[in-house]
Amino acid sequence: MNESNGVIRDARKLGIPKMLILGLQHMFAMFGATILVPILVNSYFVDACGEGPSRGLTVSVTLFCAGFGTLLFHLCAKFKVPAFLGSSFAFLSGFAAVANLNTGKYASMSVNDKAAYACGGIVVAGLLYLIFALIIRMVGVKRVMRYLPPVVTGPVIICIGLSLAGSAINNASTNWFLALVALAVIIIFNIWGKGMFKIIPILMGVVIAYAVAVVLNALGIKNPDGSVIINFAPAAQAGIVGLPPLQLCKFDLTSIMIMAPIAIATMMEHVGDMSAISATVGENFLSDPGLHRTLLGDGLATAMAGFIGGPANTTYGENTGVLNLTKVFDPAVIRLAAERAVKAGVLDEVLANRALDGTHVADVLHDGGEGDGEDGDDGRKDKVEVRPCRYPPRRLLRHPA
Repeated sequence: MNESNGVIRDARKLGIPKMLILGLQHMFAMFGATILVPILVNSYFVDACGEGPSRGLTVSVTLFCAGFGTLLFHLCAKFKVPAFLGSSFAFLSGFAAVANLNTGKYASMSVNDKAAYACGGIVVAGLLYLIFALIIRMVGVKRVMRYLPPVVTGPVIICIGLSLAGSAINNASTNWFLALVALAVIIIFNIWGKGMFKIIPILMGVVIAYAVAVVLNALGIKNPDGSVIINFAPAAQAGIVGLPPLQLCKFDLTSIMIMAPIAIATMMEHVGDMSAISATVGENFLSDPGLHRTLLGDGLATAMAGFIGGPANTTYGENTGVLNLTKVFDPAVIRLAAERAVKAGVLDEVLANRALDGTHVADVLHDGGEGDGEDGDDGRKDKVEVRPCRYPPRRLLRHPA
């Protein structure tokens, strides 16, 4: 059955235009966090080396890797799992460590070469996924899950989410008013929205809050720190079409030993994410298509991203949150978002060069409005252990306990 209790498993019944809008919503859900990773990595290299990478680890490369990696994941998962793969925050500490290496051959190494060696470590980390997937395929998912219950995977996800709380606060603090506008719009549409508007609350939050930002900017109002709310200079300078500045990775034992072990934590995160998505959708994706297949897809996507100079990929809680809000569980909608991300990285240089995010607005809207994605990681353990809540949203708003 395609629809039960408001659940839509075949989005084609909504029509192509609505599917495209839903796909755009998923892209906006992952956009802020995904492009934040290369921005943070760039800051690490600037602090350590005096400049950031000019090839690889850029916004356009990251968007391309996220979109293409998601499509690769869906192929490995038999097109059954509605998951989006965005750039992973778990590897940020590894990038910072590689950026600060200043002994041996790293002492006189250029910033682009350092970034390439860090990405080589990511490739090895992705290959570790494949080894874990092979082990699960051989011994069976049930036996493996005995050693990876929610009490094990949950805290790993919580730690990753809590480590990002500072970034969320810093981004939203650029303009708390816009962040609260986005949050209020999302709550209103999620609770009182009708028809199509009820299943696109995040997209409406981004659009309306951005419209408010445009009005405030036109009135001459600035951010609390004195900066302009919207700066269209990046859009004016960027071209419409351009290839992302890819860079092939390089391998060195030092960078591999720094980056690759992080895969242990991200693989635990993957298991928790698959359990959370299964609980949200009401399907057992650990068995069908199988945890070994989802790990294979995640690992190949991560290795592919590192090989061409991008950050590691990981399944995104933001998009799982969208699934829970909209009740549209069709993986095809996620693939539409992935295709749009690839286009943003390859074709739309205006978007890839942060024509939106360069205004500070995208970070504010992501972390202030629909950005329970990162600290939403904290709640996935509960979602794994307890069935999703069936109470109406307005009742939860009145009685959250």
